[in-house]
Amino acid sequence: MTDPQPGPDLGEAAPDLTPMFPGAAPFLARFLPQAVPAHAGLHVSFCDLHAFLKYLHDQAWYGYLHASLEEHSAYVLLYEGRTVTAAAGSLTGEQALGELLGLYEQGALLDACAMDPQLTHALSGIGSRAWKFNLTEDFTGLHARPGGAIFYVRGQIMATMPATLPYEGAFPAPLRPQTLILPRSLAGWAHHHYVLTLRGKDALNAITNVHQAFRTRHGQPGLGFLRALAEGLTPAEFALRDDGALHELEALVQEFVAGGFVREA
Repeated sequence: MTDPQPGPDLGEAAPDLTPMFPGAAPFLARFLPQAVPAHAGLHVSFCDLHAFLKYLHDQAWYGYLHASLEEHSAYVLLYEGRTVTAAAGSLTGEQALGELLGLYEQGALLDACAMDPQLTHALSGIGSRAWKFNLTEDFTGLHARPGGAIFYVRGQIMATMPATLPYEGAFPAPLRPQTLILPRSLAGWAHHHYVLTLRGKDALNAITNVHQAFRTRHGQPGLGFLRALAEGLTPAEFALRDDGALHELEALVQEFVAGGFVREA
């Protein structure tokens, strides 16, 4: 197959990026571009990772996290401040995200490197395998082959990189990258079902004083979350449905339980 040609009206030549982790085994890692960390050397002893992820989420941050401890490394891509793909050794997705958190809790140093939003989108589809490449007018993703890699956004070449796969393949990016949810073993609370107490039912009843107090404290987002729990959704399912950050819900669940609004089913 011949190399695809750039789309029309590209303007200046696409930049040739330098890989940050040349020769890395995980597919995601080998195509991450070189960057000066915006946050370097973060350590569990002085930076709470969940608070840091919330900060990045609030900033709608684009880039990647890298944690390393001895011979172990993990890589996580953030899109709009949401963790959307990850790799660690032979692990990908949610299991790799769990590996990064585990390494950090064991004392790994964490770097956060900012990236261009469009290039971040192009990398968001990288998982454990590549697919047959088919360049369409709206293709967004990465095309990798023994001669190098090409970053595409909506059919346009955005960048190239001298990073390779042993075979030709593509990693199409989803139109809207989904947020990774922590594995059950690392966030059991997020996969539990919760039922409303009488007080919780009052919180959803607009004519009660309990509702007014609850609404004042938690607002419409809190009411929406409580209503979702009443409908039988787990916090993880709610986070996926609302495209939100799971780590923001943990404190709410704890408050709802402590306040007597819900209990575990």
